Amino acid sequence: MPPEPRPFADPSPLPYQLPPFAEIREEHYRPAIQEGIAAHRAEVAAIVDDPEAPSFENTLLALERSGRPLHRALLVFYNQSSADSTDGIAALEEEFAPVLAAHQDAIRLDPALFARIDAVHAARHDSGLDAESVYLVERYHTEFTLAGAALPEEAKAELRELNQRISSLQARFEKQLLADTNDLAVHLTDESELAGLSDGQRSAAREAAVARGLDGWLVTLVLPTGHPFLEALDRPEVRDRIMAASRARGARAGSHDNRPVILELVALRARRARLLGFENHAAAVTADETAKNPEAVRTMLERLAAPAARNARAEAEVLAARAAANGDRAVEAADWAYLSEQVRAERYDVDLAAMRPYFELERVLHDGVFYAAGRLYGLRFTERDDLVGYHPEVRVFEVQDEEGEQVGLYLFDAYTRDSKRGGAWMNPIVEQSELFGTLPVVVNNLNVPKPAAGEPTLLSYDETSTLFHEFGHALHGLLARTRYPKFSGTNVFRDFVEFPSQVNEMWMLWPEVLANYAVHHETGERMPQDLVDRLLAARQFNEGFQTSEYLAAAMLDQAWHRITADDEVSDVAAFEAEALREAGLGDPLVPPRYASTYFAHTFSGGYDAGYYSYIWSEVLDADTVEWFEEHGGLTRENGERFRRTVLGVGGSKDPLEAYREFRGRDARIEPLLERRGLA
Repeated sequence: MPPEPRPFADPSPLPYQLPPFAEIREEHYRPAIQEGIAAHRAEVAAIVDDPEAPSFENTLLALERSGRPLHRALLVFYNQSSADSTDGIAALEEEFAPVLAAHQDAIRLDPALFARIDAVHAARHDSGLDAESVYLVERYHTEFTLAGAALPEEAKAELRELNQRISSLQARFEKQLLADTNDLAVHLTDESELAGLSDGQRSAAREAAVARGLDGWLVTLVLPTGHPFLEALDRPEVRDRIMAASRARGARAGSHDNRPVILELVALRARRARLLGFENHAAAVTADETAKNPEAVRTMLERLAAPAARNARAEAEVLAARAAANGDRAVEAADWAYLSEQVRAERYDVDLAAMRPYFELERVLHDGVFYAAGRLYGLRFTERDDLVGYHPEVRVFEVQDEEGEQVGLYLFDAYTRDSKRGGAWMNPIVEQSELFGTLPVVVNNLNVPKPAAGEPTLLSYDETSTLFHEFGHALHGLLARTRYPKFSGTNVFRDFVEFPSQVNEMWMLWPEVLANYAVHHETGERMPQDLVDRLLAARQFNEGFQTSEYLAAAMLDQAWHRITADDEVSDVAAFEAEALREAGLGDPLVPPRYASTYFAHTFSGGYDAGYYSYIWSEVLDADTVEWFEEHGGLTRENGERFRRTVLGVGGSKDPLEAYREFRGRDARIEPLLERRGLA
C-alpha cells in the first residue's frame, strides 16, 4: 500500500511552491495540523533548552525558522475555509480554533522563551544587528508582552482558557453567518419581480437558482447590508424582501443565531483585556496599531460623524422629493439606492447601471488592473493554464518584472458561490521571504455573480472599484521584499494595511487607465469622455450616505469593544441602537454597513476594534493621491518610489516612518475631508 500523501510536510515542488491543490484533500488537513503543531512545539522546546546564552541567531532567528509545515498547512486551510468551504472544513475550523489558540499561548506565554527574547531585546542595539533585525527583535518583544508573557502563572492559566473560548466563538460566528446567508437568499418565481434588472443580473440570478435545483431566480446575499440589485429593482416589495433578508442574518432564533455568540465574545474579550492590564478590548488592540489608543480613534470618527450625518439628511430630503414626484411611497432604507440612481441620472446625467457594458471583467482585469500595474511597477502577467488552483474557477497568473525576473504568482477567484463567504479579500498562499528563498503566491477573492456560460461578466461600478482595491493588497503581497517571513507582504499594522489597497483604487478612473479598459463589450466603443466627466463631477454625490453607513459600522465596532469587564449587556439590538444613537448615526434610512449579527470583520475576521482602519488609512490614501497628481501620475518613476518606500518594505519598519519617507512629511487630513465632502 502506498504511503499516505502528506502535501504539507515539505515545500511544494511546483513553481513558486504553489501548493499541490490537485492532490490536497479535506482529510489531509487534520494530520497536517496535528503533526505541524507537534513539530513546532519541539522546535520551540529546543530553543528554550539551548544551553548557549540567548542571541539573535539562537532565539529570534530560530523562532522565524520554526513551524514551517504548520504554517504551510494553515495558509492553505484558512484560504479554503473562506473561499471554498464545506461542512467538513467548517467543522475542522471550529474544532481546531481552540487547539491553535492553545498552541499559540504555549509559545507566547512560555516564561523561559520570553526570558530569552527579553535578553536579546535588551542587547539589540549592541549586537551589530541591521535595522530589519533590530525591528524583528522589537516586534517579537512587543507582541509577547501584549500577549501576556510577563503575567504571573495564575493569570496565564485564565488567559489560556479565555483565548481558546474566544477562538471557538469566532469560528462559530463565521460558520453560522455563512449558513444563514445561504438560507436567506431570496427566491423569486415571478419574472415580473425582476423588473429593472439587466440581462446579466437576471442571468446570474437564474444560474444561482439552477445551482440549487430551484425554478425561477435566486438573489444571493452579499456581506454588506445593501445589495447591488437594490439600485435597479423597480418593485418596492422585492427591494423590501432583499433588505429584510440581509438584515435578518444571524439575528433569528435557531441554529444560526449569532446574538448569543456576540454577547459572550465581547464579554470574554473585555475580561481578557483587563487581565492584560487594559481598560477594554479597544485599548488592548490599538496599543499595537498606529492609532495607539481608542481615544484617538474616537476623536477622528466623531470629527467625521456629524458632518456625514448632516450630509445624509440633506440627501434624504432630495430622495423624498424624488419619491413624491414619482408618486412612490415614503422613502424606506430599501429604496435609498434605487432613488439615488434616479437622482444621479437626473442631476448629473450619470447612470451607473448603464456603465456595466464598459466594465467587462476580462478587459477590466487585463487592460485596467494589470495595465496600471505594468505602467507603475513594470509588471507583466501571464496566465498559467498548467497550474491548478484550489477550485476550478481559480485562475493562475505568473508575475514577472520588465526584465523578465520572477516576482510571484497571482491567483484570481472572481465568482460567488455558496461555499464562499461574502465580501472581497486578499490572502497569501505562500509568503515571500529571503530567509527561505520563497517568492509570494497571493489570491484575490471577489463575489461577482456568475452569468450563464457564453455570456460576458459585466461588473458594476462598485465591483470594478473593489477589484482595483483588492489588487492593491495583492501588489503589497507581491512586491514586498523582506528577509524575515514575519514582515512579508501585508503583515503590517491593521490600521495601515488598507492604505496601499485604497491608493490603488485611484487608477480605476485615471484617464490613461480608463481609456485603456472601459470599452463597450459589444460595440468596441470607448466610454465617452463626457460620461467620464459627468461621473467625476458626481463623485461626491451620495457621499453622506456612504460615509455615514461606514462610520456607523466603525462606531458600532468601537462601542462593542469599549465594554469593560464590569459591564453587562444582554440585548444585541438594544445595544446597537443605543450605540448608533449616541454616535449621532441612528438614522433608520441609513443602516450601518454591517449590523452586529453579520459583522464578520469584527466578530470573526480580525478587524475587532479595528474596523476604523479603513478611514484611518484613507487619510494616508487621499494625501497620497494628491502627491501622485502633483508629480505626474501614472509613471514608472512614481511607481518605483511608492514601491521602494511603502510596498517593498512590507512590515519591516514602522509604517508611519515608511510613509514619511515616501511623502516627505506626515499625512494631512484635509484631502480626505474634501474627497468626502466633509470639509
